[in-house]
Amino acid sequence: MLIAQMTDIHIGFDPDARPEELNRIRFRATLERVLSSPNKPDLLVLSGDLTDHGDAESFSKIADLLRAVPCPILPLVGNHDTREELKRAFPDTPEEDGFLHYVVERDGLRIICLDSFEPGRHGGAFCKTRRDWLRTRLAEGGGAPCLIFMHHPPVVSGIDWMDPAADEDWIANFADAIAGHERAIRSIHCGHLHRRLHTSFRGIPLGVTPSVAPLVALDLRPIDETRADNRALITTEPPSYALHWWDGENVITHYESCDDWAVLAHYGEHLKPMIRDMFAERG
Repeated sequence: MLIAQMTDIHIGFDPDARPEELNRIRFRATLERVLSSPNKPDLLVLSGDLTDHGDAESFSKIADLLRAVPCPILPLVGNHDTREELKRAFPDTPEEDGFLHYVVERDGLRIICLDSFEPGRHGGAFCKTRRDWLRTRLAEGGGAPCLIFMHHPPVVSGIDWMDPAADEDWIANFADAIAGHERAIRSIHCGHLHRRLHTSFRGIPLGVTPSVAPLVALDLRPIDETRADNRALITTEPPSYALHWWDGENVITHYESCDDWAVLAHYGEHLKPMIRDMFAERG
């Protein structure tokens, strides 16, 4: 099974741009790459910040572009979104206790989509209600393999202005919820950071998928909130997406940037001996 993940699209950042806003152009290019790829996704996860202001018009624009997607779409709410408008654009999104979190089971994998949104807050949130909900869902799985998607990464990346504090309550609540289920959770995948990141959380592999919208600059120096030092914050690096391949036992994640490039080799007759030799090495 192939699960495509797109994150941080931020439609509506510049809605009056002509002929079309940059974020919508980048989203269309990424969507076209995903849909024209030889790797056809079985599911598409949209892991938050679909819009920049959570408004109905921006959600309507993104929903219109997604009508061509032939597979089920699993949307998550990000800190730039609103639950109400996301539900209006994607009315089949499950809701429980006021939170947009749910489980999808497919091909022997439990896909758990979390809600880490709190109105008025840039960073993550994971209250005791959500903690208990996740703890219950993991217990119901009885150790079955699962994959967690959430908007906010519960880790410190080193990009100072984007990071949470390591001891924030919401991170502790998330850690409490997954305690004892580490073997079942194959990996955790997030957005929000606008950069590719690989690390671990409580021994579980954790990846951050880079954004569709412009990326955050890679600068690991501490930042001073009282002194603007003219550092780069946002760049026009190409939009990206992730492709998570579930082989029945493991989750393998690939990342691809969406830009123009030339193909330097095609699989023609002249390359058959090389391919044959590589297969022969497998014994």
